[in-house]
Amino acid sequence: MKITKDSVVSIDFRLHLGDGEMVDESEPGDPLVYLQGHEEVVPGLEKALEGKAKGDTLSVVIPPEDGYGPHDPEGVEEVPKSEFPEGLELTEGGILTATDPDGDEVDFLIKSIKGDLVVVDYNHPLAGKTLHFDVTVRDVRAATADELEHGHAHGPDDAH
Repeated sequence: MKITKDSVVSIDFRLHLGDGEMVDESEPGDPLVYLQGHEEVVPGLEKALEGKAKGDTLSVVIPPEDGYGPHDPEGVEEVPKSEFPEGLELTEGGILTATDPDGDEVDFLIKSIKGDLVVVDYNHPLAGKTLHFDVTVRDVRAATADELEHGHAHGPDDAH
């Protein structure tokens, strides 16, 4: 079976930024499982996998616009320390989670601390980066009705 929209795809992958140093990778024996065509992986990887089959291997280079997007300077802002909960330890390079006005959780990076101001970055850490994926397709199958209804792949015995 070939990978098409609504296929459940299992892949082993390695991700680096062109320097060979791994940024992320699947664990041996624990492939990434996703539902093709449902924005569960970056668009460039999804496009590259379209039409592939079990056993196929590929290396793909994905520009920022097909990965995590360009780095948006408007995603960086200065926030007064007083806006953070009292007693919260703020560390440069730390990643915190906040709730946006819609009630969604948003991760952000503490870029720097300047006196009473904290410079935060809401961009994805890989925004603006060219992604280099090495992928092996481990399995492809048709999604179940439940998976399509829920918009994501389920594990063995239809577990979430």
